[in-house]
Amino acid sequence: MAWNIHKIVDDLQQVRHEWRVQQNSLKEEGGRELPSRAEIKKIMDDLCGILFPMRLGPHDLRQHSENFYIAHTLEKTLYALLEQVKLNLSYDYKYRKQIENPVDIQHLAEEIVGDFAEQLPKIRKILDTDVIAAYEGDPAARSVDEVLLCYPGILAIIYHRIAHEFYRKDLSLLARIIAELSHSKTGIDIHPGAQIGQGFFIDHGTGVVIGETCIIGQNVRIYQAVTLGAKRFEIDNEGRLQKEYARHPIVEDNVVIYAGATILGRITIGKGAVIGGNVWITQSVEANSFVLQSHASKSQN
Repeated sequence: MAWNIHKIVDDLQQVRHEWRVQQNSLKEEGGRELPSRAEIKKIMDDLCGILFPMRLGPHDLRQHSENFYIAHTLEKTLYALLEQVKLNLSYDYKYRKQIENPVDIQHLAEEIVGDFAEQLPKIRKILDTDVIAAYEGDPAARSVDEVLLCYPGILAIIYHRIAHEFYRKDLSLLARIIAELSHSKTGIDIHPGAQIGQGFFIDHGTGVVIGETCIIGQNVRIYQAVTLGAKRFEIDNEGRLQKEYARHPIVEDNVVIYAGATILGRITIGKGAVIGGNVWITQSVEANSFVLQSHASKSQN
């Protein structure tokens, strides 16, 4: 069997040329200027081990060598992260024109990674509240170790809290790659822009979608197949989708949202509300309300 390799290569080159014309990137030169999913996956594996060394770190790690492992792994990981941050900043400069001077990229990347490193104890502290929420919120959980090792919702929130730090620093591409690595691992899709309070628990998790501009309070619990999405997409005068406006729900403290619920638009689910399974909500819900499939709601009082 003989394949016409040269023709296929030429045809692919033509397709790439047409794409680059459309994207105004004909002058692209040099090597790859995009963060690497493979490298970021390694970084995230190491960050999970750094945050939870005795559970998500090496299988043969012992407590007496925790600090040595963390110090060694942290230094290696931060240098690897620095390169990915620089790639993201270079991309932003070249294609999105978000950086005024490319000479500043090295300094800015070092500043971002240094600040992120200093946030790790804070990230670990808030993740502890998420782990406790999962353990206390699920009668099937026998230990916090089981929660950390087995629950997809915990892995998703670990990834999200890291991704959100980079989103806040305008590294949207790096943040989205982290979020999509989590999505592929867990089936849980959390946009890195979502603001999520402490004590957050996703039970089971498959099919959960949380949009970019969601604001979620403290001690919120949601179940599988819940969507916190946009009701509609606004367009500009030229018919293009508008971006960067608030379009997803606000979920206040101590809310429970059961499986299959769909909550759309910039509405508020009030503190202490309980949203039943498979409901469709496009209007705000008062605090301490029950919302069921029958559309009836009543106060807990």
